[in-house]
Amino acid sequence: MSAPGTLKEPVLYLALVHAPVRNRRGEEIAAAITNLDLHDLARLACTYDLPACYVVTPLQDQQELAHRLMHHWLHGVGSRLHPDRERALRRLRVRATLEDVVADVERECGRAPFLWATSARSSGADVEPAEARLILETTGRPGVMVLGTGWGLAERVWRLCHGTLRPVEGRSDYNHLSVRCAAAVLVDRFFRDSSPPAL
Repeated sequence: MSAPGTLKEPVLYLALVHAPVRNRRGEEIAAAITNLDLHDLARLACTYDLPACYVVTPLQDQQELAHRLMHHWLHGVGSRLHPDRERALRRLRVRATLEDVVADVERECGRAPFLWATSARSSGADVEPAEARLILETTGRPGVMVLGTGWGLAERVWRLCHGTLRPVEGRSDYNHLSVRCAAAVLVDRFFRDSSPPAL
């Protein structure tokens, strides 16, 4: 039984950050929104019953692009041709900053969320997805898995996060998964791993 004031089930959100992120030289940039990212992460959120996947960009033209894509599938011809896709894209929310995401989640859940950054490289102090789930279960706080486009999250985004999820490790030294693939693996591990390490 959950303690008073805690959530009965762990509540996890996704946040796909397009700015600020890094380019291959480590410089801070704003990455473009892609139709594929929005579709696949919306499907992921719907499959695992996550409340929302946030699309984070401060650029007005990119926000408008995201809203146009969403409108097509939610209210246009796309909603009639592909109702399953319409159902998934209802999970998308567009926000300007990660701080806006935090405020949104806190307003919705009544408590400030834990933020976990993701990366293809280990920070040396990574949290297993199952351990992150246990933290949510024991504290009753929601969580946000923060994903970066481009070549990863900018340093100032990292500073907003409370920890880092352990990167996906394959069976070879190849380490170039798309953000969509990595997100799917991490979300599945978050919910399916049944034996989190001792805290």
